[in-house]
Amino acid sequence: MIESFGNAISEIFNDPELKQKAKEFGTSATESANTLASRFKDEDVNKKFKEAGKAAQHFGKSMSDYLKDI
Repeated sequence: MIESFGNAISEIFNDPELKQKAKEFGTSATESANTLASRFKDEDVNKKFKEAGKAAQHFGKSMSDYLKDI
């Protein structure tokens, strides 16, 4: 997905150097995503992400409530 996006952007600018950098970025991002995905199998990591998600929801609600008063 990231590699496809990079290729699409490079096509817009029609720049060979940008195409190469986009390819390198896509490969690196894909490897990173695969590594990250494998870590989700770890129960402790999964739990921490759930906690982070709850904290993000709380933050979003707090900001929304705060902005209603402005």
